[in-house]
Order: sequence, then structure tokens, then C-alpha cells
Amino acid sequence: MTVHKIYPVGFAANSYLVTNDGKTAIAIDPAQPRVFDEAQKRGLRVTHVLLTHGHFDHIGGVGAFYGHGAKVACMKEERALVLGENNLAATMGGGIPIAPFQIDVLLRDGQEIELCGMKVRVIATPGHTAGGCCYEIGDCLFTGDTLFCGSYGRCDLPTGSYFALENSLKKLFALGADYKLYTGHGDDTSLFAEKQYYGL
Repeated sequence: MTVHKIYPVGFAANSYLVTNDGKTAIAIDPAQPRVFDEAQKRGLRVTHVLLTHGHFDHIGGVGAFYGHGAKVACMKEERALVLGENNLAATMGGGIPIAPFQIDVLLRDGQEIELCGMKVRVIATPGHTAGGCCYEIGDCLFTGDTLFCGSYGRCDLPTGSYFALENSLKKLFALGADYKLYTGHGDDTSLFAEKQYYGL
């Protein structure tokens, strides 16, 4: 399995292209339309887009993939935020329009799906938003804005909850194995490194 990390230009989230065969791929949080171009450069056909949550800085490039046939998935609790005003595009997105798309697949906590020859497990991690989640693929964990290197997501935005986020962090730290963490912003880290950072 290969993970291509696409850094944003300007303010947006880290985006990821995950492939097992070098031909088909999953896009996780394609933040900007340029992520589609990066997939093209690498010869990757993205069949599915997985969203950790629905804020504008994580979904700005979804429309480019949707327009080329990719299916878009998020937690069922997040659908309204992804497609509504609470995605903050109007208030914090600098007036940059987001190309339209729809949600094709609604996910649930603990669900396992196979995409592009890879098993993906959905881990609900509400707190940053009510329907936020992480994706486990192999020994990698894509954490969105739940857990960062030496930090965690803010919970003062619409549908956020500090109590829920605290429980979600405990849920991640209780996972038995170490994982490489691919975060929504900043540097990569590992689950054990973050547990050590928090003294757990």
C-alpha cells in the first residue's frame, strides 16, 4: 500500500491518495481541486472519496472527483454538515466556491468496507464535528481533525463538543496496535508517539 500525501496550497487540509495497485485509489479529504490533478499525474483513478468530516478546508476538491465518477462517503451523522452552511465555506472559506457534489455512501461506526483492494475500517470520532471519523487502512490511521502531532482538533465550531472529543481521543488511544497517523493538518506522527506525548 502506498500513501501519497498532498500538501495544500494556502489554507486547506492535508489530502491523501491511497493505492494498493498503483492504478486505482481512494482519496481522503481532497481539500482542493488540485488534488485531482495530482492523482492524474500519478496515473491514479480515484474510485471513492472518504471524508473524515465536512469542513470546507477538507472538501474543496471533492467535486472534481465526483464529476469524474468517484463515489463520495462520510458518516451518516455528518451528511448535513458536509452539504450545508455549517461546512463554513461561506464564513471562513474566503469566498472560494466549492464545486457541487452529493454523498453516495453513508457510513457507520465500526463498518468495514473493501475499496481498491484495501480493507477500510470506519472509526467514529465525534468532537471536532458530530459526525467526524477516522479511517483505518492497514497500519495507517487517517485522523482528519481529531488528532494531530502534539495536538487535537478544536471543538468550538458548529456541532463540536469537547466532551465528545475527549471520549474519541480515549477511544483512539485504547486501540491495541501502533498506527502511523496521517493527520488533517501538520506533520505525520504515530499513535504510540501521541500516547507518550499525553503521558498515557
